[in-house]
Order: sequence, then C-alpha cells, then structure tokens
Amino acid sequence: MLFRLREPRKSEPAKETQMDFGARQPAAAGQSELIKDATTASFAKDVLEASRTSPVLVDFWAAWCGPCKQLTPVLEKVVRSYGGKVLLVKLNVDEHPTIPGQLRVQSLPTVYAFRDGRPLDGFMGAQPESAIRAFIDRLLGEDSQADVAAMLQSADQAVDAGDLQQAAEIYAAVLQDDRQNAAALAGLAKCYLKSGDTARAEQTIALVPPDKRQSSAVASVLAALELAKKAGDGADVAKLQAKVAANPADHQARLDLALALAARGDKAGAVEHLLELFRRDRNWNDQAARKQLVQLFDAWGPKDTHTVEGRRRLSSLMFS
Repeated sequence: MLFRLREPRKSEPAKETQMDFGARQPAAAGQSELIKDATTASFAKDVLEASRTSPVLVDFWAAWCGPCKQLTPVLEKVVRSYGGKVLLVKLNVDEHPTIPGQLRVQSLPTVYAFRDGRPLDGFMGAQPESAIRAFIDRLLGEDSQADVAAMLQSADQAVDAGDLQQAAEIYAAVLQDDRQNAAALAGLAKCYLKSGDTARAEQTIALVPPDKRQSSAVASVLAALELAKKAGDGADVAKLQAKVAANPADHQARLDLALALAARGDKAGAVEHLLELFRRDRNWNDQAARKQLVQLFDAWGPKDTHTVEGRRRLSSLMFS
C-alpha cells in the first residue's frame, strides 16, 4: 500500500428506486472514454477531475520498460471488463516526467489509483490479472460501502423527520444491491410498522439472516413489533389504574398497566410504573420489570429521550 485510504465520500441517496428488490445495472461509459493517454497538460482533466466521478488508475510506463509491456495489456483488458466503473489513464514518464516526479515514482511500471482528485493506493511491477482485479474490487468496494453508509444515514434521518415514503425508497435502493442488508431491512420494516402495516413489517424483518439478527436496528424492530402486538390486546387502562391504586403491591397489574401505557404511546407513564415495580421487587417474576424496560428502550431506540432518561434512572436503582 502506497497511500492511506481517504475518508469515506458522502453521496446523494438514489432517487429512482422502487419498493421491489430488483438489481440495478451500472451505467457503462463509452469504450473510448475508459482508456486514455495523458500528458502533463491533460493530467488534471483526465485524472484529477475524472476521479471525482469514477476511480482512475494511472499507469506510469516507458517504452524501454519490459514489465510495462506485460502489464499494460492486462490493465486494459481488466478495466474494460468493469464497464465504466473504473477508468485507466496511461502516462509515458519519459515524455512527461513532471507528474511522476511530483508523485515520486521511482520504478516502472507503477500504478496509482485516484479518487476525488487524490491518490489513494497503488502497486509496482507487473501483476497477474487476478491481482489487478482484487485491487480494483477493493477500490470499488470501499466506495460502495461509503455510499451505502451515506444512504442508510439519509434514510434514518428521513424516518426521524417522519418522511416514511422517502426513507422506504432509500432502504429499498440499498436492498436492490444487497438483499440481506440488516440495517436496510430493519429500516424498511420500521417504515411499515410506523405506517401501521404490522404484517409487512414482520415479513420484512423475517428476511434478516440469523447471523445478522443481533444488530441494534433489528432488535429495535423486533421489540417494537412485540409492543404493537400488545397494543392489539385492548387492555383497559382505566381498570388497570384502578387495580394498582387499590393494591400498589399487585405487581402483575402494574406490569400490565405499564405495557398498556407503552402500547398507547405514553412512554413516560410506562417507564414510571416499571421503575416503581423494580423499586418494590426487582427480582419479581425473574426481573420482569428490568427486562420489560430494556425491551421498551430497544423499541424506542437509543436516541429517544425516554430511553436516555429511563436508562439513567434504572442504572441508578440497580447500583444504589
């Protein structure tokens, strides 16, 4: 590795997505645009500017260099096979020594990868086709991961803002390329859940592979689904409140009341009753109060003010 990798590049979320999980095809550049011979004067346009759209490989070579003659045809073949995802620019160091001098190219052939106008990585010497493909795959993989992270962040922000349609479209776009992306599946399930479509939320979260079910996003949706099911039980809050008022030591009634309040959106009331139950008997029913609080916090998410305050107060009670 000749260079440290850049910071992840921010990208705009896809706009043309649908709610199906079909595959997207990369846009192909014209074959004449994939491979170019650069000069000192054209380097800024052919490499620096072009790399802001697609990664650019720069092949520093010379006519007298035997390994260069072996490497260049393989580079050209591999770059063409990627259909425009990566470009190749060739620079004769004898005819144009300024750029290789600035980059301290000391042996030939040398290949540098540019993105966003900066060199990221590189290799020296003739390489087999498999090694070149692995190099490009790493380059494109890093770019793709940064794009996905930015898309998921944008979708999460849309959910927080209440724009469920926009969020669902972005999550679906991620799933078009990675059908098992746990964060996107959880996000899409949350959109269905918030819109009241519990059945589709359950169907969507069920698509998460077993080995990815431990993520906080998935746990949040599963916990929220449990609460949604309890909301359908039709518990009479007034009757439960009366039972608790008549007998404050009725732990089951207090637990049922907390769940009924949570199901109806009264987060503060639910937390208050569960904390009171924990104060009275933390070990009752295998620590049911603590476990129910944790489930609520998972469902509401770590940023929710009731989660933050509730966790603080629960910790204070646990270690008092």
